[in-house]
Amino acid sequence: MEDLLYKNNLDKDDVIQLLSLRGDDQRRLLARALEVKLQHLDNKVHLRGLIEYSNRCFKSCLYCGVRGGNDKVHRYTLTDEEVLDCARQAMQLHYGSIAIQSGERTDKAFTDKIAELVKEIKRISDGQLGITLSLGEQSENVYRQWFEAGAHRYLLRIESSDEELYYKIHPHDARHDFRHRLACIDALLDIGYQTGTGVMIGLPFQTVENLADDLLFFRDKNVAMVGMGPFIPHQETPLYQYADTIPPAEERLNMTLKMIAVLRLMMPEINMVAATADQTLDPLGREKAIMAGANVIMPNLTPTSHREDYLIYPDKACVGDKPEECQSCLDIRMHAIQHEILYDEWGDSVAFTKHAQKK
Repeated sequence: MEDLLYKNNLDKDDVIQLLSLRGDDQRRLLARALEVKLQHLDNKVHLRGLIEYSNRCFKSCLYCGVRGGNDKVHRYTLTDEEVLDCARQAMQLHYGSIAIQSGERTDKAFTDKIAELVKEIKRISDGQLGITLSLGEQSENVYRQWFEAGAHRYLLRIESSDEELYYKIHPHDARHDFRHRLACIDALLDIGYQTGTGVMIGLPFQTVENLADDLLFFRDKNVAMVGMGPFIPHQETPLYQYADTIPPAEERLNMTLKMIAVLRLMMPEINMVAATADQTLDPLGREKAIMAGANVIMPNLTPTSHREDYLIYPDKACVGDKPEECQSCLDIRMHAIQHEILYDEWGDSVAFTKHAQKK
């Protein structure tokens, strides 16, 4: 096992072996991942102020609490001024970047509005705020429109790189097409976005082999960032019927930590998110993810009046926290694990920056 922790170019069998570690062996894996992160990226943590723009969605993913088919959700879209206020708050709190997330829409009114908002955020911040978008599958022209408006990072989670599993957690119809999702990721990479993707961990029907393939998929795509978190079933979704078949919360979080750690060994210089879902399952979940190799946290800037309406999964941590309270809390939490939040920086992926310089 020790040899694997120092091996270059892990193959699938290696990854499966590492993901299967428990006890002291798992602790050695996590310690090695932390060592690699500190060697390549130091102890700095980057922030992305999260703006949950809208929960209106035309898709019906089987795991998502804001899926279009859930008629128990109060639908909302932030006003322009609410979005810009969030951006101003990010600047006041010295967050170097924001991330705009939304349910999926592809109509022109939506895509043009996003471009308009990105341009205005760039204007009011004098170009100082980095902008990540996570707005689902779009046409290449729309991705390019948003890129030219000023967005430079895009997160599109594959949710599973295995096509069979993908269709067990998504309807098999024209709106949920695995190949189209892959094509969208390729389009983002081609345009020049710092492209991110990710998966849920602990899904019904998911195997350790699936998870190993996910990590190899990230490496093969040479993505700049990855967001992975434990699956948390939502009772108003079709997938909830399988809630009794998934691993217990502790096991889902443990596997999440191992996924982060193994990917840090495989891709030492990418950005990885310590997801809020980690803290939902464990009060120290985000700290554990940072200590396993993650280096990004996404504190929520969404107006508190709307946060209960954007619950992809239930019992989400920090829903009621005010942004200034969250900032103070994160400072304390990161210092407690000998990490430091890097303020007023975009926090670009080192891997992406080096790759771009070689072109």
